Amino acid sequence: MPEALLELDAITKRFGDLVANEGISLQVAPGEVLAMLGENGAGKSTLMKVIYGLLRPDSGRLVMDGQELDIGSPRDAMRAGIGMVTQEFSLVETMTVAENVALSAVGWGRVDARATQTRVLAAMERIGVHIEPARLVSSLSIGERQRVEIIKALFHDCRVLILDEPTAVLTPQDIRALFTTVERLRAEGLGVLFVSHKLKEVAEISDRVVVLRRGKLVAERRTSQVGPEELASLMMGVAQAPLVDTEAAAALGMPRTRPTTNAVHRSSGPPVLEVAGLVVPREGRDVVDGMDLTVHRGEILGIAGISGNGQTELVEALCGTRSPRAGSLRVDGVDITTADVADRLGAGLGRLTEDRRGSCVAQLSVEQNLVLEDLDDYTRRGSLDRRAVRTHALAMIEQFEIRAEPTTPVGTLSGGNIQKVLLARALHRRPRILLAAQPTRGLDIGTYRYVHQRLEELRDEGAGVLLVSEDLDELRTLADRIVVVLRGQIVGELPASEATNERLGALMTGQDAA
Repeated sequence: MPEALLELDAITKRFGDLVANEGISLQVAPGEVLAMLGENGAGKSTLMKVIYGLLRPDSGRLVMDGQELDIGSPRDAMRAGIGMVTQEFSLVETMTVAENVALSAVGWGRVDARATQTRVLAAMERIGVHIEPARLVSSLSIGERQRVEIIKALFHDCRVLILDEPTAVLTPQDIRALFTTVERLRAEGLGVLFVSHKLKEVAEISDRVVVLRRGKLVAERRTSQVGPEELASLMMGVAQAPLVDTEAAAALGMPRTRPTTNAVHRSSGPPVLEVAGLVVPREGRDVVDGMDLTVHRGEILGIAGISGNGQTELVEALCGTRSPRAGSLRVDGVDITTADVADRLGAGLGRLTEDRRGSCVAQLSVEQNLVLEDLDDYTRRGSLDRRAVRTHALAMIEQFEIRAEPTTPVGTLSGGNIQKVLLARALHRRPRILLAAQPTRGLDIGTYRYVHQRLEELRDEGAGVLLVSEDLDELRTLADRIVVVLRGQIVGELPASEATNERLGALMTGQDAA
């Protein structure tokens, strides 16, 4: 391997008694894509924050070009030539592309707008794209916004670029454009640290792979010399990867040895969710515009669409946290259009919203969060029956494989375990229809599979599931039907068995109609 561009030497980071990173050493060479894998809670995010100056390590060194770095902030990291792009973009929508880029470098004094635009255009040329510097960020697609984030990094003479779950919200076309950009940067000698849960993408784009487990670096392999089964087993710490026969295998790029079930489960049962003529406003405009859809008993209906095309507002209207301007909503024949949240839950609606941490109270314990929607059932003579709450929590922790104690504050859990808490809370009520919005975003392989199994079980028991996801592989392997939304309207519907990522991507971008 060429001499290292960036080197991590025995990095250790603790949070109290928790050791998030323990003695991690790795190198990124010029012109190399190094992929990093690991389950939720393995320490990947902490390590990225250390590299980018959001956290200081307790011990160990960061070295660039043989010189030890003292990085105490992202500005220090950018000065050292380290850039980072996360799946949650940090752009100001009311500002232009050039202004957003300049904002990341602004200090004391006046900003030279002409010089800034020249540098922005030079950065665009490096990655082979052109976005008008004067365009407002609010007018950009998700893929274009990600490219602006990369431009911001290159604006600072970036030599090592961290991409943290970069494909989580992209269409297949945008993923292809991203990989083309990465190849151009690699050819220029840039080092790339690529963090992802998707083994298929790791196999395509990376040169080497490192695996973290419980804060330690447990494996390092040449990508060309390792298969997805071995990588999965290294991530999960098992002798053999347990995913080969699951629906999740396809989405992770692993071989599947049994047919999908979605063709078998296409349902003709009675409607359990009916949405008619739904109009939902946001900031003075209708972001859901006359939508009609029906979910049947024993069916998973998938909704595909680029982020920002009304999916979030649709789910909020169904959950009762946003009021529609027109239209009607029915759950199992009961009109819930104007019902409050409690009445919707009572009608048989379950919810798994995309804002995972916003759906729980971080300071409260696991057992308290598990009963938040059912407090009346655990109240005796005006007081909470703590023994019943504890008994219920122990049962849910065992049944849903939650890695926590009943008294553990939910805010300290990994994203995967928070999702299991929310899943347990929703499914314990035995909903007739479950709204599942981005249910596996950012989850590791094991939790990804677990959530899929639970959704399939719910469907097999005769309930309906409305699955909103930006992961097209997830929709194709889990849903029975898929509808595509664009600018708040349904522009296509396909049986999942006939859908391809390319066809869905074309519908999502308005290039096709079905």
